[in-house]
Amino acid sequence: MALPKKKISRARRGTRRAHQALSPVATVSCPNCNEPKRPHRLCLSCGHYGEKQVIEVDY
Repeated sequence: MALPKKKISRARRGTRRAHQALSPVATVSCPNCNEPKRPHRLCLSCGHYGEKQVIEVDY
């Protein structure tokens, strides 16, 4: 079984992991109810997509 020849330094390990950071979730406010929602998705609190009522939501 293969083993590493030398220890990987903290800088090299950190450089490799630099692209793995999580980015925050993008949110916009719903034009109907001003609740935060994901862009280009249905608003789960009021059921609107843009200006159209798509689903009926029970409050």
